[in-house]
Amino acid sequence: MINIKGLSKFYGKGGSSVRALNEVNLCIEEGMFGLLGPNGAGKTSLMRILAGIIQPTGGHFSVGGKTIEDESGRTWLKKTLGYLPQELGLYPDLSARQFVDYMGVLKGMDDDRQRHQRVGEVLEMVGLSEAADRKLKGFSGGMKRRVGIAQALVNDPRILIVDEPTAGLDPEERIRFRNLLVNLAVNRVVILSTHIVEDISQTCLDMAILAKGQVIFHDTPAMLIKSAEGHVWSLQNGTHYQPDPQWTIVSMLHLAEGISYRLVGPAAPDGLNYQAVQPGLEDGYVWLMKNHNLSESL
Repeated sequence: MINIKGLSKFYGKGGSSVRALNEVNLCIEEGMFGLLGPNGAGKTSLMRILAGIIQPTGGHFSVGGKTIEDESGRTWLKKTLGYLPQELGLYPDLSARQFVDYMGVLKGMDDDRQRHQRVGEVLEMVGLSEAADRKLKGFSGGMKRRVGIAQALVNDPRILIVDEPTAGLDPEERIRFRNLLVNLAVNRVVILSTHIVEDISQTCLDMAILAKGQVIFHDTPAMLIKSAEGHVWSLQNGTHYQPDPQWTIVSMLHLAEGISYRLVGPAAPDGLNYQAVQPGLEDGYVWLMKNHNLSESL
């Protein structure tokens, strides 16, 4: 379990300081945990603090009851944790096997035989056994992300943090990556930080939403969906439709007979041929952001 209490992070000094996190409180248990929010919400700052890369300005967090406040605690955390940042620096002239092995050395895996065996295991786990000895500069974006997961897993961490892992991937690679994360979440904590709602809906049973450095929601995806009941409609229109600002168009579907709009808002649009529909997770997210006057972040 990860317990986060009053975590804050400021960048800069004095009047020019920027507040990235503001009194964040969270409890994250074993399994897949989704951290959702718009770009600039503070997700990456939180992930980097949990990974021991940067220090918080205020507050603290503990892992399995062990507080991470001194050098010994941070050293212990790095042995317990695997981290895939949004931008992982790869060495293009190394093979996948060489790179993951190198990362194992950096993580203190000194036994060559055991380390080499583990490198082979994680490369097989992420589906790269056949490409293990190819240079990274010839890898696709999805293959590079899988190398990133392999290096994060090489020390067999109990906590795995992945930051925006599916951004830029094609649909097939995104599905493959999500399935991989779900399988990895057995008997460990996997924290998935993303701004892609579908990634959360397909993988997580617990989630939180960050906006402007604060937690504005922490519950199950089902509860977020439920919060939007009675606030989602479909509307079929023969021409382009520009709604009042109190409604948000979530999606548009072009049909032979016109355009079908999916709308989220506080009440049914007056004078229009609308139909109430069951909400999904994206609807719940849009409705939450509207209630917090954060619709401009969408």
